Amino acid sequence: MSAAAGERAERLRREIEAHNRAYYELDAPAISDAAYDALFRELQAIEAEYPELLTPGSPTRRVGGRPLAQFAAVAHDVPMLSIQTETDTGARGAEDFDARVRRELELPDGAPPVEFSAELKFDGLAVSLRYEHGVFMRGATRGDGLTGEDVTQNLRTVHDIPLHLKGDAPPLLEVRGEAYMRRDDLARYNEKAKARGEKPLVNPRNGAAGSIRQLDPAIAKSRPLRFFAYGIGAIEGWDAPATHRELLDALAAFGFPVCEHRVVVRGWQALADFHDCMGAQRARIPFDFDGVVYKVNSLALQNRLGFRSREPRWAVAHKYPAEEARTVVTAIEVQVGRTGALTPVAKLRPVFVGGVTVTNATLHNEDETRRKDVRVGDTVIVRRAGDVIPEVVSVVLDERPMSPSPNDPFARTPLHPPFELPATCPQCGSRVVREEGETIVRCSGGLVCPAQVKGALLHFAGRRTMDIEGLGDRLIEQLVAGGQVKTPADLYALTAPALAAMERMGEKSAENLVAAIEKSKAASLARFIFALGIRNVGESTAKDLARYFGKFETLQKADAAALESIPDVGPVVAASICDFFAEAYNREVIGRLIAAGVHWAESEGQADAPPGVFAGKVFVLTGTLPTLRRDDAKTLIEGAGGKVSASVSRKTDYVVAGEEAGSKLDKAGELGVAILDEAGLLQLLQGDCQ
Repeated sequence: MSAAAGERAERLRREIEAHNRAYYELDAPAISDAAYDALFRELQAIEAEYPELLTPGSPTRRVGGRPLAQFAAVAHDVPMLSIQTETDTGARGAEDFDARVRRELELPDGAPPVEFSAELKFDGLAVSLRYEHGVFMRGATRGDGLTGEDVTQNLRTVHDIPLHLKGDAPPLLEVRGEAYMRRDDLARYNEKAKARGEKPLVNPRNGAAGSIRQLDPAIAKSRPLRFFAYGIGAIEGWDAPATHRELLDALAAFGFPVCEHRVVVRGWQALADFHDCMGAQRARIPFDFDGVVYKVNSLALQNRLGFRSREPRWAVAHKYPAEEARTVVTAIEVQVGRTGALTPVAKLRPVFVGGVTVTNATLHNEDETRRKDVRVGDTVIVRRAGDVIPEVVSVVLDERPMSPSPNDPFARTPLHPPFELPATCPQCGSRVVREEGETIVRCSGGLVCPAQVKGALLHFAGRRTMDIEGLGDRLIEQLVAGGQVKTPADLYALTAPALAAMERMGEKSAENLVAAIEKSKAASLARFIFALGIRNVGESTAKDLARYFGKFETLQKADAAALESIPDVGPVVAASICDFFAEAYNREVIGRLIAAGVHWAESEGQADAPPGVFAGKVFVLTGTLPTLRRDDAKTLIEGAGGKVSASVSRKTDYVVAGEEAGSKLDKAGELGVAILDEAGLLQLLQGDCQ
């Protein structure tokens, strides 16, 4: 390799990045497009002749790679948790958050106001950027918070995202932020798209999310994507600042765009004032935001406040009132959900509201529909509640269709009658029932109802339950329609030849699905409990049950009193669990699942593990464990007070290794770090850390 070529390549990289900053950040290009292209082509030519000069941080990497067949999964070292949303869009929302924080911190009435950081809640796609020694190595979507998708190629094309960090970068820095589009950028893009005869993008939010999730990075590169940093995930070798404001300042110093619309204030009134101030400027700010995020400014206090389930106690999203529009109800249909709940849904004359075209809106339940007196033909006010779920707010009664009364030509009566739920399930014809004290009406058909069977199977096979890869909506519909699967237990009797004979199912796909079903037999107890679809038992409650009871048989036999002794399990949840296990049919299906080979490590329940047994200990997971999935092992360790790190260092206490353990195992040997297998980890859970 020529030394001169290496020096020239480095000079070109610096010059091109400087021009990129002038063009994309300062909106002040210093050279013509032709001159820029010449520099870019020269660097490409040098890197093509000397491949060893091509670095991960080269500006030529922004061109993107080849189209992908699919995105690889990325497990987040630190979960990308959602933020609680304040339901009150007025000043009370800020006041309630401040009151909760003061209560959690046990502050007396006379204590000084809490210091908060407030910033905009961007309307785009949350992403995570991983930097190693200052070089951008990987980008991922949020996904379900625990596992996202590898979208590195697409994120490399976003010029706001630095490929190299400025200054003294730490060995590992994971930055969280939002990929978004400005409204003016979107308008210009759509003009060009229409001129090319292409379909325009609907709105900035969908445009950003859809662009980042394109399998062809060339498409992402053609879209006007931008980025704002707002937090961090995993870090190593970096003493993080003491406050959130200083953290954002540090990220800006590393070269990340950080939104200028942010303040540090004390007390709830100042938060509410910032919320109002930004709300008044929404039309003038060039990008969309649907609210303001409040965060306790002190990172030490954030750690003290901690989390509830999947949400931090130290942050909240204070949204603005959702957008509303008028349209007409063309029909009211009844949908049957996974739990058998019958939900009336208004079919609407298409209307553009909240950034999307809405054709359906939930009416929630029969009581709500009657209270609002929504009828076919009515003109209604539609709102996108939380900017996600469209709902009917009210009826414009003055515009209700009327007809002359047959008995009195001067009197007029509504053309359509009030809405009533059917007495039988529209899916299976079973009678519908309404439990005492409930507003929800349910089909009594149980698993004989096709709607419930399909929903139950989709839930059972989901990523956060039994994780049966390849078992999607369309295939489940085929299996149910063909009578091959009526309960989750029937899945484990499927064979590759029978599946291969189905429409659009080749031999290889059938074999892969059978393998995925077989793999799912090694579940965790928490996943299995969640997969059963017990009413009112979500993922967090399932983990609590597994942790408390340890053995499934013990949970099955538990009475309401035992269940209610678990934190966050009240009378309603306890009754749902007892009712579920009291049903003979449910016990039969569970028995068939266990007979088919579904199993879990009984010792994963942590009721017997001393609390905080792993406190202060750092673990690294590598390879494939015999029965535990990686996220389940991580949950066990963290539940006992330990920390799971992504890489092995001198701070690592244990490396838990399975089959095909890689370089992390070698590194552990070099540093003299203790190595455990799965059995050793489970045994350690029951005793003292040495």
